Amino acid sequence: MTRAVRIAHLYPRDLNVYGDLGNVITLVKRLEWRGFRAEILPVEPGQVFDFSSVDLVFGGGGQNSAQSSTAEDLLARGDELRKISADGVPMLLICGSYQLFGREFLDVTGRRFPGLGIFRSSTTAGRHRMIGNLVVDSPFGQLVGFENHSGRTILEDGQEALGTVRQGFGNNGGTGDEGAIVGNTIGTYLHGPALPKNPGLADHLLLCALRRYGIEELEPLDDKLAQRAATVAAARPQGHQTALHPRRRPLHRFAAALRGL
Repeated sequence: MTRAVRIAHLYPRDLNVYGDLGNVITLVKRLEWRGFRAEILPVEPGQVFDFSSVDLVFGGGGQNSAQSSTAEDLLARGDELRKISADGVPMLLICGSYQLFGREFLDVTGRRFPGLGIFRSSTTAGRHRMIGNLVVDSPFGQLVGFENHSGRTILEDGQEALGTVRQGFGNNGGTGDEGAIVGNTIGTYLHGPALPKNPGLADHLLLCALRRYGIEELEPLDDKLAQRAATVAAARPQGHQTALHPRRRPLHRFAAALRGL
């Protein structure tokens, strides 16, 4: 393979919280360690961009304000993204991007943002944030990460989840599922970033990207450090829900401090 693996990074200036850029760095390094090259192609609002030659797509999470500002631009690119998803181009969508790849997102005011409809899911913003360490059983092994979201995502009947929650909240804190998967397109609430601690998931995405070039197997890497990090993360305490009311936050922190005395 002579050309670089082309990775489209959706809205890196707006959708990059809780270390999500580390997912792109992980993909690049795991390619380089195996002798491949990577080319990162940022996609910004209003920018002309051709997805037809892209090998992999990544989208991170963001604040609700950033999510609303990118929703319209993302929708305008919907036909292209739906096509390459159906063609098997691997995609990893975290938190806010995951929500916008579903059918719709409703914010706390009830305002509706149409999504791409790749995932058969809908998300509604809640009044509490679900925060903490997340452990998920998945086809790619046990996945670990950190979640911090107020959106409650509900999967429709027949929509496959990424996995089953062992610890944490996952899609909504009630149904026990986490994320969604359609073909090679994966959505999840795993921040942290996710891929450094979950090399099996990273390699799945990379192998899906490389198969179009006739590559059917990846050279093994020494992932002992990544596996140790995952083990430590999985052993951390379970998360909690925090009210969004801004006037209550200082009292909440003060009470927590008192309990720690």
